[in-house]
Amino acid sequence: MLKINMFSTATKVKGQGVGSAYSELINMLKRYFPEEFDIKINDYSQSDISHYHTINPTFFVSTFFKKRGRKIGYVHFLPETLEGSLKIPKLVKGLVYRYVIAFYKRMDHIVVVNPSFIPKLEKYGIDRQTITYIPNFVNRDEFHPANRDVKRSLRKKRGYDPDRFTVLGSGQIQTRKGVLDFVTLAKQNPTLQFIWTGGFSFGKMTEGYAELERIVKDPPSNLSFPGIIDRAKMVEYYNMADLFILPSYNELFPMSVLEAFSTQTPVMLRDLDLYKSIIDGDYLAAANVEEMNQKLALLVHHPDELAKLTRKAEEASERYSESRLAKIWHDFYNQQARKG
Repeated sequence: MLKINMFSTATKVKGQGVGSAYSELINMLKRYFPEEFDIKINDYSQSDISHYHTINPTFFVSTFFKKRGRKIGYVHFLPETLEGSLKIPKLVKGLVYRYVIAFYKRMDHIVVVNPSFIPKLEKYGIDRQTITYIPNFVNRDEFHPANRDVKRSLRKKRGYDPDRFTVLGSGQIQTRKGVLDFVTLAKQNPTLQFIWTGGFSFGKMTEGYAELERIVKDPPSNLSFPGIIDRAKMVEYYNMADLFILPSYNELFPMSVLEAFSTQTPVMLRDLDLYKSIIDGDYLAAANVEEMNQKLALLVHHPDELAKLTRKAEEASERYSESRLAKIWHDFYNQQARKG
């Protein structure tokens, strides 16, 4: 039996996609390979593989211990992706960024969730041969679609108009996520109802906190911020929505998009190059808030176009299903163990 020690504190801060991706992986491995993988969490006993999901200093120190086995690093962010997320003092920022890369360089192998980050890691001095792309995935038993009647009943249950076109956004409330553009869309479309799930996971350290906090406390009448929703309940919010919009300016591979796909909820995203290498053709792209508003109006008034986008979401969910990714992770861990 292969001994795999997982190192992570991703679930300590609620509302993070990193925590969702980590939980999905742990649950999948335990469900599919209980007789092949002996998985321990934050355990420093001897292992064949040590898989680091977060970059805690204590984890960094542990990489110098010989009994760690093959060291695998999971890249959920790069220094530049922290911009617009957290307010980091300039004197500290340089040290934080160097530490992030130093942590990744301590690994024997790196896993990225988006292939567009491979050349960026190479520029930081990490060998291309030590980097593997494995996408995130979602358990479709947990995130499943609902019919029209269920959608209406879910809206009623949570105090929303059951017959009003509903737009959902999700993620930490921060500048990078494009929350301000989401607010603008709500103001431009008073006949629609908008919901943003998520909160200030890092409190006042959040970039743009003061302005965003004012909006959350006093949003437009057709926009609600229900806060951080337990992941087990998020399926209801996706199924309440007619359309999922993520106007984020920078991402790796957002779990919220995969969750939307899995519930067969149509998706609109900001037109970013990083999406093109993973989900090109599965979503509606918009360059800016003006274009988002135009395309939103098109979808509202042309149900056939919305139906096409629903079919694309369904097709995408097949590619990023748990069952497909289980084999990829199984082969990856065994290949890495043989190198150790």
